[in-house]
Amino acid sequence: MVTKQFSGSPDEADVRRADSLAREIFSDVANKWALLIIESLGERTLRFSELRNEIEGVSHKMLTQNLRMLERNGLIERTVHPVVPPRVEYTLTEPGQALRVTINGLCDWTHQYLGHIEASRHRFDA
Repeated sequence: MVTKQFSGSPDEADVRRADSLAREIFSDVANKWALLIIESLGERTLRFSELRNEIEGVSHKMLTQNLRMLERNGLIERTVHPVVPPRVEYTLTEPGQALRVTINGLCDWTHQYLGHIEASRHRFDA
């Protein structure tokens, strides 16, 4: 796997800078719906309705907005099949698959520390 490196200014790659491209990208992908979409797609190709069924609680509007954002950022590929009615499918691109590795790590961390976090919340809320 060959990954192209950012060749712009270092300021554009600094997620701590409010005006950086990196911050904008980070903000786009670091939301629960984007993370859940990427995790749900995995190595599969899914239609809109299949994704909506996979992700409990996501509205039609939020799924649409996040799919468009992920497509704009090159993390998913949208394929429209020329049939009636139109069939649209979504799949992860290479950068989307690479991000999925990080998301899987976050999921593993959540499972590992779920009990600890639950106990901490209980103590805090008491």
